Amino acid sequence: MSTWHLVDPALRPALQSWTPSTLNAEMLPALREQRQQAALDAMRVDDGLALSMTEYFIGAQPVRVRVITPNTPRANRMGILHFHGGGHLFGSPEQSRPTAARHDCVVVSVDYRLSPETHFPGSLDDGYAALVWMAEHAEALGIDRANIGLMGDSAGAGVAAGLALLARDRNGPPLAFQNLMFPMLDDRTVTARDANPVTGEFIWTRENNAFGWRALLGCEPGSDGVSPYAAPARAENLAGLPPTWIGVGTLDLFVDENIAYAQRLIRAGVRVEMNVWPGAYHGFSSDPQADVALRARETRQAWLARVAG
Repeated sequence: MSTWHLVDPALRPALQSWTPSTLNAEMLPALREQRQQAALDAMRVDDGLALSMTEYFIGAQPVRVRVITPNTPRANRMGILHFHGGGHLFGSPEQSRPTAARHDCVVVSVDYRLSPETHFPGSLDDGYAALVWMAEHAEALGIDRANIGLMGDSAGAGVAAGLALLARDRNGPPLAFQNLMFPMLDDRTVTARDANPVTGEFIWTRENNAFGWRALLGCEPGSDGVSPYAAPARAENLAGLPPTWIGVGTLDLFVDENIAYAQRLIRAGVRVEMNVWPGAYHGFSSDPQADVALRARETRQAWLARVAG
């Protein structure tokens, strides 16, 4: 079913330059290099943000983290542990910058291990190591240890949601919030028999979703025994999680799993805000000009300022 007529008109120009492709392992090295170069090029643009960026290698693995801090010295800033998107297949910490300036906070972005080279729980272990390090070094980083939260996009938002569950279950560092943009939460979306007919045509397709989950899990998505820390929608108990924001578009493959997760969080007594944007596909919020993308970015940041800032 063609859903072009459902796309927000302001988002259509970006789709005209998009070439549909089905991901495979052979494509990943070139795709990763391309994405990283684009991220580095964007960092070189003088956007007026007065930020300092420092790299650390932490833990036994070790894990690379990129710490982004406003240049003005101050203690007890909000801390955000950020996870980039990329289907568990590509992406890097270099994709994250502006939030630190907007909220006068410290952003720690994690270079978590990618799949299929590393199956679950590699990315989650990297995230937990970064969270513990961030909490233990809060004073040195200028962070308020009681105001550390998680933020992620797509697959990174799925890692963040799994980390929130793990931190709760391990009695790890307390979390002030989780801020999730179109999170990748449920491997069973791949095998759903009653698939939503208007989702998944653009950017992140059903075929690529299946490849991403297969790469992460090392088994077929929908299999028995998949960990809820890998696919948070499988968690039976969502009580005790921090205040949560979820954003997604109506044409996004993840819209149904995101709505279902928000409903379950509400039933578990978690403070939840969810925004669903009509006519928006996966990744739409990165569009630099479309009004719906601007509103999505502003809504997301306003929630952070209101709930956690």
